[in-house]
Amino acid sequence: MKILYFHQHFSTPDGASGTRSYAMAQALIANNHQVTIVCGSFKGGYTGLVQPFLNGKRRGVVAGIDVIEFDLSYSNSDGFWRRTITFVKFAMRSIALVFTENYDILFATTTPLTAGIPGIFARWLRGKPFVFEVRDLWPELPRAMGVIRNPLILWAMAVLEWVSYHSAHRLIGLSPGIVEGIERRGIRSERIALVPNGCDLSIFADNTEPWRPEGIASTDLLAIFTGTHGIANGLDAVIDAAMELQKRERKDIILLLVGQGKLKNKLRSRAKQEGLDNVLFQDPVHKKRLAGLMAGADIGMQILANIPAFYYGTSPNKFFDYIAAGLPVLNNYPGWLAEMIKDEHCGFAIKPDDAAAFADALEYAADNRYILVKMGENAKNLAISKFDRKLLSNIWVNWVIGARKI
Repeated sequence: MKILYFHQHFSTPDGASGTRSYAMAQALIANNHQVTIVCGSFKGGYTGLVQPFLNGKRRGVVAGIDVIEFDLSYSNSDGFWRRTITFVKFAMRSIALVFTENYDILFATTTPLTAGIPGIFARWLRGKPFVFEVRDLWPELPRAMGVIRNPLILWAMAVLEWVSYHSAHRLIGLSPGIVEGIERRGIRSERIALVPNGCDLSIFADNTEPWRPEGIASTDLLAIFTGTHGIANGLDAVIDAAMELQKRERKDIILLLVGQGKLKNKLRSRAKQEGLDNVLFQDPVHKKRLAGLMAGADIGMQILANIPAFYYGTSPNKFFDYIAAGLPVLNNYPGWLAEMIKDEHCGFAIKPDDAAAFADALEYAADNRYILVKMGENAKNLAISKFDRKLLSNIWVNWVIGARKI
């Protein structure tokens, strides 16, 4: 069977971005299906294509995947309107492929929400099965964050969301809250599957060479954050905790922020202004090198802004990378991940916006390293038993391919 797969931010493991789509494409291939992935050029990602663009796109086979990459660059540092224009351009160019490519099923994954547009055309104008994967609830999340306030834009996004959901034969949500959010739009539960992000055990659990950035002693407690430095991530909480630790003169605890984003320079400037030498910044690194950094760390920080829509409505890649690497997780907001951390005893779930509690957890970890060992073992067991990407990808493949029978 031939799957036409739209993911604007696709990356192979040689990039510094999420690799869910790469893993799912490999699972399709392992089950004797053909996959064409359509994507853009995402800063931090790596499609595997290196030849020049011709008429705005390039095409080639990467690890058995037929990849079509549009010459549309995107970065998390881009402003709102620039990102919006890029999203719309990608959707418009994707529509042409809906009518020219040979395929049996069209699959599209967010973000952005405009990823659903080619699926709408495929369903209603070509009569093709359409499966839509929802990674974040839009416009619910940007409305809750306050990053989009224009009522016309929010209305248009709500319309696109409704049409995308109701056009899809089947849907996939990455968290319990996302599944519930899809149901609230009038979609029956039997049309929705929960397939969360998974753990790439072949990358993070295999033997890797541990490393730490220069200047961090092997005896220091190293807590790392790996991901976007944006509004949603609420990384000022890390700076606040670092200030609290500095007041307590805990020079043996280092907080490392790895990644990129529009707020990275602002965060770096604040750390410098506050005279913090216990916060360090690292540029993004590809997955295999990231695995070595995690092997050299003590705690993974799962940080988000204190917004209720995040509590059950996100499925962060970094959490699953942390537990795959056997890292205890420090989580600073309520929700399904916090509950899991408590239930599985694989880290610390603290109250949001509480720098003292944040610092308390890190101090406790630094002073009780033996507990971290047990928490790390629990994290690894959780990754293997419930979130092994290979197991989840088989569920995903069966659900997607099953749309052909509808």
